Amino acid sequence: MTQSHKNKTLATFLATVFGSLGLHRFYLKGFQDIWGWLHLATLPISMLLYLFFRQNQQVAFLFGPLIISGLIAVIESLVIGLTPDEKWDAKYNASSGRQSDSSWFVVLLVVLTLGVGAIALIGSIARTFDLLFTGGAYG
Repeated sequence: MTQSHKNKTLATFLATVFGSLGLHRFYLKGFQDIWGWLHLATLPISMLLYLFFRQNQQVAFLFGPLIISGLIAVIESLVIGLTPDEKWDAKYNASSGRQSDSSWFVVLLVVLTLGVGAIALIGSIARTFDLLFTGGAYG
């Protein structure tokens, strides 16, 4: 029985753009993947926290689960994009009958992900320190 061919470029794109929702996990492992559901659960959890606690808490803390999920997705995107094609095929395309041939677009996605992820991580750390040590005096 042949399985469907998993495209590394598409998986990297899904992890970069929709990673905090876990779409890349569902694409790679199906709907039985618990980590994909955990990624997806961060959106309603963050929305409920915002609805119930927005008067008493900073918004950055209320969307913390979604932000953490996004930062984890950045790491997953980098791991997916930097995996060699041979290793990728051995893990996800062992019985698909096709071989992956990643193009330059994967490299662009990895560079984009690294840049956006670094900015997001530095911004998250800076905002957390601002809220913890100054009470949000700088924003």
